[in-house]
Amino acid sequence: MGLDWKPLNKPLAGREQEYEDIFLVLSGKKKESTSFLGSLFSKKQKSQEELLEHFLEISIPAYETLKAPRVGFDESADEWAKSIYEQRTDKDQSLEEFLQSMYGYYVVELAPESDGVPVYIAPHYEPHIFRGQFLHDCKPIIREEMLEEAYTSQLARDTVDFGNRLMKIADDYAAQRNLQYLKNQRIPPDSDEDTPESKAHIMFSAAKWLLWWGQRGHGYEADF
Repeated sequence: MGLDWKPLNKPLAGREQEYEDIFLVLSGKKKESTSFLGSLFSKKQKSQEELLEHFLEISIPAYETLKAPRVGFDESADEWAKSIYEQRTDKDQSLEEFLQSMYGYYVVELAPESDGVPVYIAPHYEPHIFRGQFLHDCKPIIREEMLEEAYTSQLARDTVDFGNRLMKIADDYAAQRNLQYLKNQRIPPDSDEDTPESKAHIMFSAAKWLLWWGQRGHGYEADF
């Protein structure tokens, strides 16, 4: 399957500690906390599903940060949903029923272009999820310990730190090869994946994705 980075929701204002406590438990970094979860666990052992449900209740979806249009709320999203319906061969549902089933759906494809919507993606995921597996093309430029870190889910502050360190590596690598122009180039270079151009662009893109999300309060889930 390979490695993918999924932006996490970000905490609602005033719920940061509660959010972090649940994140640490769900990610296996802590069994329980002495703050919010301490009292929660003392009352009743919560299942992973219940913790995840509460985690979502006290956080803001990544879709909102992307400003992705929503079906039933934005005309552009409604038109997108209608076009999807017209392409369907199965017309058991009416258009009205189909639109109702899609109500509230965020259309990432219609979000404004940004570093938070990468060009390195996996076909089975939404466009804002970064295909971290591409970093394997950058060995040994990226040290083994940093590549291992890419497989660890991170909160926003650690996402920013990771992004800054990866950007430093990309900057140094590009400067040594006169490839600095790739830092501001969105589309991958027309070159083989083993070339310096390709490696530099992957590292720049990954670092910019991490920084875009981390600086806006979102960590990421490492899915593999």
